[in-house]
Amino acid sequence: MKKLLLFSAIILAFSSCNIDEEITVDNPPKITFENKSGVYSTKIGRTITIVPNYEYAKNAIYTWSINDSIIGIDPTLEFCGKELGQVYVTIKVETENGEDKREIRIDVVELEIPTVSVAGAENGFILALDGKITLNALVRKTSIPTTYDWKLNDQSVSSELSYTFLAKELGIYTLVFEAKNEDGADKVEIKIEVVEFAPISWQFLQTDYQLVAGRVIEVGPTETQNLENATFCYKLGENTVQEGTKQTWMCNLTQVGKHEVTVSANIVRGEKEESLTQTLTVNVISPEDLNYRAKTENSSANWNKVYEYTPAPGQFINELKTGGFDGNQSTPQASIAYAEARLSSNNWVSLGGFGGYIVVGFDHSIDNTGGYDFGVLGNSFSGSSEPGIVWVMQDENGDGLPNDNWYELRGSETGKESTIQNYAITYYRPSAKQMSVQWTDNQGNSGEIDYLKMYHNQDFYYPMWIEENSYTLRGTCLEARNYDKSGNGSYWILPEYDWGYADNFSSIDRLTNDANANADANANYFKISNAIDAQGNSVDLKFIDFIKIQTGVNTKSGWLGEVSTEVLGFFDCSMTKE
Repeated sequence: MKKLLLFSAIILAFSSCNIDEEITVDNPPKITFENKSGVYSTKIGRTITIVPNYEYAKNAIYTWSINDSIIGIDPTLEFCGKELGQVYVTIKVETENGEDKREIRIDVVELEIPTVSVAGAENGFILALDGKITLNALVRKTSIPTTYDWKLNDQSVSSELSYTFLAKELGIYTLVFEAKNEDGADKVEIKIEVVEFAPISWQFLQTDYQLVAGRVIEVGPTETQNLENATFCYKLGENTVQEGTKQTWMCNLTQVGKHEVTVSANIVRGEKEESLTQTLTVNVISPEDLNYRAKTENSSANWNKVYEYTPAPGQFINELKTGGFDGNQSTPQASIAYAEARLSSNNWVSLGGFGGYIVVGFDHSIDNTGGYDFGVLGNSFSGSSEPGIVWVMQDENGDGLPNDNWYELRGSETGKESTIQNYAITYYRPSAKQMSVQWTDNQGNSGEIDYLKMYHNQDFYYPMWIEENSYTLRGTCLEARNYDKSGNGSYWILPEYDWGYADNFSSIDRLTNDANANADANANYFKISNAIDAQGNSVDLKFIDFIKIQTGVNTKSGWLGEVSTEVLGFFDCSMTKE
């Protein structure tokens, strides 16, 4: 009996195998994948080959399908994604002994083409002979190796992100920067003209000025090009009031009425003399004619209107989550409405990097009491101060708009050598989504507002309502104090400044010892009596009507991003209880 059982087992064993040891018993087919997750990735327009492992699959029929639509009948699948997104594919294998099927996911992702930006490239550059310019390319980050190439008149001259062009000979040059990887390439073409003398030019923010008799305002150009050795002459009628190398004039006219001022710039270059001329109007009014708006029983202690909201680029600008934007802020009016809604709900408004600002007004004039006159709410706490410069304005012309003269409030950094007055920074629109924002300043520096995809992945940090491809912000720039305490970039400290700035953890003008560990709204308090003019001298303002807060440092803190002032509210101290 035992021999019979053994013989039967041997027969069964041989009947289940062929000479190649291929299983032919009644086992159903089985599908496995080396990629155990079952998730594959391919770039749009690229083909990926899926190769499963099969068992018990002799004479099998293979079917690949998407939503029951057959896309293949071979053991392997060659798939090319035409649209971005996730595709679920089912593979079914059938034999006479049964079937097996599995579902996999193919993620179709974007090509990582290295998009390029070069600040100012679209307008080109004009250089004087023997001059030079350093251009910095910005390339959107990719996960695959990318090469760089600068070509000057079709000749490669550098493989770095930065290139310095030397104007050795007269002529027109074509400079091309290209970034390339396996997914594609992008390039920027820049025209550079080298001339014997670069053209002279200047820009004026305004040509009409308002001046209260007894005060001083600065008039003249805000920017000049190639006028370093020029002579500037200011004339009141036929009388010269200032002549020399100083580009602006501190105007202190006292006679009430309109005055016409002519300013000219003259420069001799080689055997050629060149000049520019601009007419300015200064309207002098009497202090007695100022439009004071007294409080009434219906007056509110709090701000009642946002007049302007022009932030610098930043990680919270256009941001749909914590930033509170909804994607509809496509005009300056819509951005103002956004800021008003945020402040009305006691939420912070970010001013972005250096120079970003907000302007608010009240339903009455705020009096100069000699003490603390108004407060500005920020969210500073110990080790996190993002100082905002404070400016005040009277409605000097009585039209109810903040279009008169701004006076800075003195702070602890006023007058220090490290503080830069009349600092100007220009921001440039990125050429593609999810790119850092380039900037240049009037000190010859350049840099970027970093794009922080892990934390704030909106398409652009550049304000979406600004139509121009670049814009310039001006103001007072404090020396940055932020530093990396950890030494490895993980723990940044933003120390406070002594006094005089919004969103600043001051031990003096916060008027409290509360540590504010939760970064709640807490106020800094300000005195109108600290107002100064363009010369840094005190200005006697009996009252004010408008307040402007402006981010006062140009710096960033690693993964925390740019240092940006936040505001949550404004109030008249005389109408609040201490």
